[in-house]
Amino acid sequence: MADSVTVMDNDIEIRPFRIEVPQADLDDLRDRLARTRWPDELPGVGWSYGVPLDRLKELAGYWRTTYDWRGYEARLNDFPQFTTTIDGQNVHFLHIRSPEPDALPLILTHGWPGSVAEFLDVIGPLTDPRAHGGDPADAFHVVAPSIPGYGFSGPTTATGWDVRRIARAWAELMRRLGYERYGAQGGDWGARISPELARIDPAHVAGLHVNAFLAFPSGDPAETQNLSEVERARLEGLGRWNSERSGYAAIQSTRPQTLAYALLDSPIGQLAWNTEWFDDYGYHVGAVGRDAILTNVTLYWLTGTAGSSARLYKEGAATWGRKVELSTVPTGMAVFPGDSTIRPFAEREHTIVHWSEFDRGGHFAALQAPDLLTGDIREFFRRIR
Repeated sequence: MADSVTVMDNDIEIRPFRIEVPQADLDDLRDRLARTRWPDELPGVGWSYGVPLDRLKELAGYWRTTYDWRGYEARLNDFPQFTTTIDGQNVHFLHIRSPEPDALPLILTHGWPGSVAEFLDVIGPLTDPRAHGGDPADAFHVVAPSIPGYGFSGPTTATGWDVRRIARAWAELMRRLGYERYGAQGGDWGARISPELARIDPAHVAGLHVNAFLAFPSGDPAETQNLSEVERARLEGLGRWNSERSGYAAIQSTRPQTLAYALLDSPIGQLAWNTEWFDDYGYHVGAVGRDAILTNVTLYWLTGTAGSSARLYKEGAATWGRKVELSTVPTGMAVFPGDSTIRPFAEREHTIVHWSEFDRGGHFAALQAPDLLTGDIREFFRRIR
């Protein structure tokens, strides 16, 4: 029996939830954007010092004058939403039941700097493939929780909310919803939380699918000797990330509270901090659209969760790179451009039965290539239904 059953709460009520942001909060956001104090910028440095000034000004201007939060609020409210208390923490989640009676339950987990809004374009095709040109036999009941500390799951109120604790909470959530057998999928942090869920609840997790998965070398030189040219390039990319692009992780894993003062008080600070990664993983060519970036950023701003979302890095840092047991749950992996997923490293940790590589999309696959991600999820889970 999974250790998730040890999660106990006196309050196990599942409460309907609806997003209703006060207009005063949106007016305050626009006022703050209008009063931005812009920094200077060195000439000709491009992205090498961070998000360029002209890129951020363009996004900020669109955010203040054109972006329609109410439209995206309505889109999110089109999906049934709920909150419940698990292990003392408020957990917000979307729960969309398929019209197909034999649908497989599937829990989707987002990453940073994302949110459940990442899944706006995949929920329909996953839950109702018949209405989206697909096979109704591929249908899922979708559960998409906000990670504790993110969005409407609100700030965490205690230490210790690391990947394993979140995974235990997810197992408890699926138990409360009455799902005895289900699949798990995730990218970014979701590609760490979902595998942990499979490890602690293998009796109920029928299959695991991840994208943007990352496993590091074990330290054994023999492990890297037979890597393909593509895999070697990905390994070199890991090295470049560590030396050139890991500053955000170093800050969030050591001083998330200090960072929070800047981001909670400045929407431009929040925009820059999140856009760094939406744009960087999109190779600075707009692979993640403006509205998608701004919907996620606005969620962080309106819920005041920049600091609490960053705390996951500090909680998780203690286990980064640790050796994990081999998961026996059947696993599918989708690799998109820019991902540093290396199969021999992944096979140390997972029983991989499905592997796909794509030449379109990127780290935020649900936003950048929702059709490809949806298709791969369907293909993988056909073998374990």
